[in-house]
Amino acid sequence: MWFSRTALLFFLALLQFVAAAEDYYKVLGLKKDATEKQIKSAYRQLSKKFHPDKNPGDETAHDKFVEVSEAYEALSDSETRRIYDHYGHEGLKQHKQQGGGGGHHDPFDVFNRFFGGGGHFGQQQRRGQDAHLKVAISLRDFYNGRTTEFQWNKQHVCEHCDGTGAADGVVETCPSCHGHGVRIQRHQLAPGMFQQVQVQCDQCGGRGKAIKHKCPVCAGQRVIRKPATVSLTIQRGMADGSRLAYENEADAHPDYVAGDLIVELTLKEPGLEEDNPDHVDGVFFRRKDNDLHWREVLSLREALFGDWTRNLTHLDGHIVRLGRKEGETVQPGHIDTIAGEGMPVWHEDGDSVYHKTEFGNLYVEYDVILPDQMENSLRKDLKAVFEKYRKKHGVDLHNDSGRPEKPVTVSEGHEHEEL
Repeated sequence: MWFSRTALLFFLALLQFVAAAEDYYKVLGLKKDATEKQIKSAYRQLSKKFHPDKNPGDETAHDKFVEVSEAYEALSDSETRRIYDHYGHEGLKQHKQQGGGGGHHDPFDVFNRFFGGGGHFGQQQRRGQDAHLKVAISLRDFYNGRTTEFQWNKQHVCEHCDGTGAADGVVETCPSCHGHGVRIQRHQLAPGMFQQVQVQCDQCGGRGKAIKHKCPVCAGQRVIRKPATVSLTIQRGMADGSRLAYENEADAHPDYVAGDLIVELTLKEPGLEEDNPDHVDGVFFRRKDNDLHWREVLSLREALFGDWTRNLTHLDGHIVRLGRKEGETVQPGHIDTIAGEGMPVWHEDGDSVYHKTEFGNLYVEYDVILPDQMENSLRKDLKAVFEKYRKKHGVDLHNDSGRPEKPVTVSEGHEHEEL
């Protein structure tokens, strides 16, 4: 009886411990089937949000920062994630006690390995340069909005050596500069005259540290370059040339906090098959700010007599109908303004309960194609009709223009002066 009661108390205590520990997936705001990419993305956002340097004096944010780091450590490693999925927090604890990986490290070290730098956002912390990239976006994606991905060759802190550059993790003081990173050289200028010059230590490259056994992955450089995948959200109506900033997503390095990745969206020229597999007319619209432009071709008959229609397929698939009734003519170069059929006007709230999306205009310019081949009988008939019309209405563009019949002679006194 006493044993059963003791076992029950132990079981209840264990349940209390497990309940007190927050589920790692919930900490990162993820589901259990989250991908490695989603885990990294969640840690990237939450670690910045709750970092103590951004929330000074806020103990709740500090505790959350620690929880996020612990959750990322457990779930980012395939072995510890498998143990956690099957046995929970207690399983990870036993794994750690048995000498396995996945133990709790300093959350600032975790942050440092992920972003590079010293783990803090302090103003004295060195900061790397921003990286600037251009990504070509189709007009259809600017119109409809889209979430996509792209890759770029990013510098990462070497995970094999944790950014030390040493295979065994041992980094010693450079024997040449004694840890100063610089050496003093003396140059003789003249007999009895010397000049002292401070130069960067060529043994350690100015680091003041020396490595005996270089990391086989990064060759002692502490960083490696490999493709990094970046999620890109294009909001409806964003302007050509819009810039998106990804905080601390530029090249990483153990000695400084990574700069920002600046992505500029540029409008790319449409391709017949690549960007237009469903043959949408709107792919070939031309954009100018919030307006769209299109050039429509008419035959001579359509321009003269009307009685025609066109269906333009817009960038989201809806139809814009063009046309003229019988007897309505269209002059070459005439431009129709179709209100509300241009680009969505970008707004930070998008199309929501707080804001209704507005649209620019669609401008349609007409080109009239004259026939270059015609049967003689048809040509004579048309000419007769036009001659009859000209005589009846007295239309003679040459005479009506007021232009001289003969060349104008310029007198010598009115010669053009050279400018």
